[in-house]
Amino acid sequence: MGKGGGCVPSKQKNRKSSAATDQDSRPLPPVEPTTNTDAGDGVAEKEFVPPMERKIKLFIVYYSMYGHVESLAMRMKKGAESVEGVEVCLYRVPETLSDEVLAQMRAPPKDDAIPEIDSAALLTEADGILFGFPTRYGCMAAQMKAFFDSTGNLWREQKLAGKPAGFFVSTGTQGGGQETTAVELWKLNKAPYNICCSWTAITQLAHHGMLFVPIGCTFGAGMFKMDSIRGGTPYGAGVFAGDGTRQASETELALAEHQGKYMAVVVKKLAQD
Repeated sequence: MGKGGGCVPSKQKNRKSSAATDQDSRPLPPVEPTTNTDAGDGVAEKEFVPPMERKIKLFIVYYSMYGHVESLAMRMKKGAESVEGVEVCLYRVPETLSDEVLAQMRAPPKDDAIPEIDSAALLTEADGILFGFPTRYGCMAAQMKAFFDSTGNLWREQKLAGKPAGFFVSTGTQGGGQETTAVELWKLNKAPYNICCSWTAITQLAHHGMLFVPIGCTFGAGMFKMDSIRGGTPYGAGVFAGDGTRQASETELALAEHQGKYMAVVVKKLAQD
């Protein structure tokens, strides 16, 4: 054996010139696999394969009876998808009312293009979640509460602990509860608008050990507009539905889009750290 383990012909067979022998005794370079060959010059080159980065999954899970919350969810999806590497999944929570009751309430049919989340266990696949719902007497709608109630097994095993989550809401009036349904009931007699919808939902996150991600005043000047009716608070996007005929304004939709993008950036950063 020559140096480096190169293969050398036996001295008993067809001895070659010393120059040839010396050349043959040189160690052979290691052979590396090649995956891309240039047919023009016959030179094989290794193909560079960049490391795979997994998609960050952001779920938007909502209930919408008349379409107001759904309009926010759609713009929220647009904002989140503007962040590179983020995949957004829209889901509707199951309806608890019968078709007959919904017809009497003049609720439009649900959009079948958006799948219904058939099991709360699916939430474990998300890196972050945005929950949207209308208010009912200052609290989240019963349909969303029923969905949260179905997460008992996830709570028992703390499967959602550490996941970031946020809220967006719809209320019928300016005092209908856009803050405390997600945030705090004591403001009911102190704040002149947007009172109720976030604190009563934060308790759900707290028991799961999830991380509440509010948007604060990151929307900038849009948060302080007083020239028109505007839903939304530092706790999350919102829309005033009135008697059901008022649709979300462009400002309310823009705030929802901002929240989607803001949440996607936060979730992506947490998932990569």
